[in-house]
Amino acid sequence: MESRPSLWRRYLQFPLIWKMLIGLALGVAAGLVFGESIDAIEPLGTIFLNLLQMVVFPVIVLTLVTGVASVAPSTLGKTGLKVVGLYMVTSAVAITLGITLAMLAGVGKGLSMPSEGGEPADTPSVWETVVGIVPSNPFSDLAEGKVLPIVFIALLVGFAVGAMRHASDEGMSDKGDLLFRIAEAGSEVMHRLIRGILEYAPIGVFALIAVTVGTTGPEALTSLAGLVGVVYGGVALEIGFYALLLFLFGYGVKNFFTHAKTPMLTAFVTRSSSGTLPVSLEAARKMGVPNSVSGFSLPLGATINMDGTALYVGASVVFVANVAGVDLTTGALLSVVLVGMLAAIGTAGVPGAGLIMLSLAISQAGLPFAPVVLVAGIDALLDMARTGSNVTGDLAVTRIAAGKKLQKEKAEAA
Repeated sequence: MESRPSLWRRYLQFPLIWKMLIGLALGVAAGLVFGESIDAIEPLGTIFLNLLQMVVFPVIVLTLVTGVASVAPSTLGKTGLKVVGLYMVTSAVAITLGITLAMLAGVGKGLSMPSEGGEPADTPSVWETVVGIVPSNPFSDLAEGKVLPIVFIALLVGFAVGAMRHASDEGMSDKGDLLFRIAEAGSEVMHRLIRGILEYAPIGVFALIAVTVGTTGPEALTSLAGLVGVVYGGVALEIGFYALLLFLFGYGVKNFFTHAKTPMLTAFVTRSSSGTLPVSLEAARKMGVPNSVSGFSLPLGATINMDGTALYVGASVVFVANVAGVDLTTGALLSVVLVGMLAAIGTAGVPGAGLIMLSLAISQAGLPFAPVVLVAGIDALLDMARTGSNVTGDLAVTRIAAGKKLQKEKAEAA
């Protein structure tokens, strides 16, 4: 007779999305029942926030180095540069759209929650933000928690390691492979840590949601519903932007969505860009995209193109700022846009990627972390929409990048 799995193993096997939603629901109920006296459990939530902050910088450095170094510099020819350029443009549009919609909707305004601090420390001007990307002392920037300089260094190291790996000199290539394996192993360690942190997340979400609702009442639920509406509305507009791009480049919008609808739905249900990749490749084939383009663009997009996540980060940063009562300056907003674009390169394969990316943006803007737990409570709902947008963007860019080759093949076939 087989023994039944332990309670802990059954907890681990239970889907995370349901654990998070149960933690959210129980937290709301506890806050409404116990009121302000529930703040005794706040340390349980603070532990969750500390765990998130603990892994932010190691994760982004290791995953950026691994992600960038995995691409051979020689593959970035004309088509490669076109693909990367389009991915950067769509990511910038997405995060700007998220910020704009959230500011217009005023998500989080009128809501407050217990947090340390609340005012960003000397938010920089636009030019200070741009100049600050290039660090004079990377160790000092790391100690001070400055995000953009660390991302910049990780990108440069990743490109250098990638160049070493694909060098003609065998000795140099071996050294590059060794460095890549070290970064890859370190990245895997961090992924495992994050998976463990996410198993604790329902408890942290329960505690801080309970404290917030106990302090503010049902207003917290209204604010969260507003954030969900902004993210889903923004994703719809972002998909409309893809349709506009296809139309401007002269490609059939109806034909594109006829083939793209299956991977879009798959991504929405599974919440995994990488898991949807085989479906996306098949959809690209049916569109007539050559394997030489889709085989490069779609795996790369699953790694560096996170339009839906960028939109979510932009909206969530405004939400956190409004909850904290902080007015974001132009320089702070620009830094959030840059972090969203650059951090997307390193977070695609990370479980809980949205929360890690959001934590980076919150750090860069100098905002308190406590309101992040409100977003974490509904992260699974937001994740479905943003993953669908991520995959749609990958396919749209792939279709545009393949345009001339596709037309040429059709002409030859005729």
